[in-house]
Amino acid sequence: MLLTNRELSRYIDQDNMPDQTPGKRQLMTSLFDKPRNCRWIEKADQVGFAVDGENYYRALRESIIGARHSVFLVGWDIHSQLRLVREKTGDGYPTTLAALLEQCVHENPELQIYILCWDFAMIYTLEREFFPRYKLQWKSHDRIHFCLDGAHPAGGSQHQKFAVIDDSVAFAGGLDISKWRWDTREHRANDPRRVDPDGNTYPPFHDVNMTVSGDAARALGQLARERWAAVDGCEPAPAADNPNAECWPESLPPRLQQVEVAIALTRPEWGEHSALHQIEQLYVDSIERAEKLIYIENQYLSSHRIGEALVASLQREQGPEIVIIMPHETGGWLEQHTMDVLRCRLLGKLRDADTHGRLRAFSVRVSRDEAVYVMIHSKTMIIDDRFVRIGSSNLSNRSMGLDSECDLAITDTEDERCKEVITAFRRELLAEHLAVDPQTLAEAEQDAGSVIAAIETLQEGEHTLEALSHEIDDTLDMAVPDSALIDPEKPLEPERMLDYILGSSKSKLATGPLLKVAAALILLLGLAAAWRWTPMSEFLNMESAENAVRWMRDSEFTPALILLAFILGSVLAIPLTLIIIATVTVLGPWAGMAYSLAGAQLAAIVTFWLGQALGKNTVSNLAGSQFNTIARKVKNPGLLTIITFRIVPVAPFTVINVIAGASSISLRDFAIGTFFGMMPGIAAIALVADRLLAWLKDPSLQDVLVLGGTVLLVAGVLWALRHWLGSLLFKD
Repeated sequence: MLLTNRELSRYIDQDNMPDQTPGKRQLMTSLFDKPRNCRWIEKADQVGFAVDGENYYRALRESIIGARHSVFLVGWDIHSQLRLVREKTGDGYPTTLAALLEQCVHENPELQIYILCWDFAMIYTLEREFFPRYKLQWKSHDRIHFCLDGAHPAGGSQHQKFAVIDDSVAFAGGLDISKWRWDTREHRANDPRRVDPDGNTYPPFHDVNMTVSGDAARALGQLARERWAAVDGCEPAPAADNPNAECWPESLPPRLQQVEVAIALTRPEWGEHSALHQIEQLYVDSIERAEKLIYIENQYLSSHRIGEALVASLQREQGPEIVIIMPHETGGWLEQHTMDVLRCRLLGKLRDADTHGRLRAFSVRVSRDEAVYVMIHSKTMIIDDRFVRIGSSNLSNRSMGLDSECDLAITDTEDERCKEVITAFRRELLAEHLAVDPQTLAEAEQDAGSVIAAIETLQEGEHTLEALSHEIDDTLDMAVPDSALIDPEKPLEPERMLDYILGSSKSKLATGPLLKVAAALILLLGLAAAWRWTPMSEFLNMESAENAVRWMRDSEFTPALILLAFILGSVLAIPLTLIIIATVTVLGPWAGMAYSLAGAQLAAIVTFWLGQALGKNTVSNLAGSQFNTIARKVKNPGLLTIITFRIVPVAPFTVINVIAGASSISLRDFAIGTFFGMMPGIAAIALVADRLLAWLKDPSLQDVLVLGGTVLLVAGVLWALRHWLGSLLFKD
């Protein structure tokens, strides 16, 4: 039986959850406990494993071609121009996603396609397709529906990655239908086919998806409809009861038949939805029951609770070997200097607990001379070759409570055939990383009597597993804060972040400008670090920077160019903080503050007029969930509302301007509210940026003390302003 979202919430709210205290270790056959550690336990007629992008995208394409009623594509990111296959197919269908969907709906008048993609944070703009909504809506059929999913708390994301075809076949795992994901199982250091839609190459990439049919696929179809309804407000109709056998991909042979699949979720508390922590609980329960082997592939390793469970396992006198496969380093500079630091800290704790020598952590190297490593993006765990889980959840705190996640899991239920399949699958993955034949690995395991010993006998050649270090530079370790800010387990609202910084527990209203100050500090400190520790210092130093600033300051066109930069930056949705910092750098604190206030005011009015010109319906379609979020907050349009939005921003600067223009707020109230609402934040950024720039020029003790005093002054003023505004808003 499928529990609806409302029934599930009611069950949880009535305190019907079983005791979550781990007891004596039990067999894997008794592992699944609904709704404690999974939402559904449903029969899958067939189960397959799609390893790496080449196999998954080909299989997905085949299933979409066979669709008759509905296609749901749910992901953290979706790229319309991704080439699903890299060779000629001869079947008459396009290889790029958007063209494929277009042809399928033209050929089948009953087919409805729903694409749900995270309404992503600005920090990921350069990694993702620019305005995928526009490309899909302006050029596609009216039966191809697209929504940006913003139905999550502040700081959270829609991180589930699954596809459902006719409620008959479903794919779930770690692979988005996105760029930088396609690769073969060989993971060659240089593969000319491994290019993104823009023609750029990227490193080898590894990931895993599970494919299911039958009732398990129907359950994922229900999940997709619930997610769509949470964003769009309208739940699509389910497919007919009779399954579509043509949906199963021809290129993906089923590995198991007639097995039960558990579907576990992470869902943060949001609106009417209760929080679900089934994914975390299933991790803990399965690790606690492990006896011989815990095999993990994951992008991150920072979850406190998972770390505790692994430490407890390592401390047992008789316990399982633990093999963890992770990236050599994560994708971007920011992740490498945050999440990788948290990984090193947790790895250090695990190695301290490994008194019996049962832990190994590896990365996958494919070339020694060029030092090319495989990006491990898989979220896979196999325990005792009797339990396998594949999904979207990273071993991070946010995947346990803040992001929306979906994992699938299977146990052998004392079925020897199932155990054989899981064992073979685990060996296939390990053999892929070691660049050996699975049979060779099986023989090495038998000879050594240990998976770890077998791995260590096969670590040869350029493509192999390489020991992963947990050492970290002391300076970097001291600079990176605790995971409470970097990798939170629950929503970290601006109010809570301010309390974390100031130590206050009685504040009632978030203070956006203080966060902008923090962003300015991080940006400038990052530049200072780059000048100090990277080759940037060879061609960009303080003297050359001062010469450039002096030239810009003395130009007769500078004032006009600065105002124009604010307008263009607002239209293009460039973060306002960056433009303010640049202005202060060129003109100094006081003139920079004045020009920033004038430029922000002018830019706000221009984009307000743009919202008026587009109209409410158009803006609602373009802004998606953000329009509804802001519209709900604008109960009494007027001056105080705009001031509140500027001091406590609920959306980016440009988004607020455009939505305000499409609403009933008058230009007069908008302009006055913007002026007074932006003033504190701009002043704070200008003052702190100026003092920090002075410290960069001459890092003396006096400048450090002045900088510290400025930060404290700004924090105090913003704290007082916040409480003053709070008294106005809540005086009734």
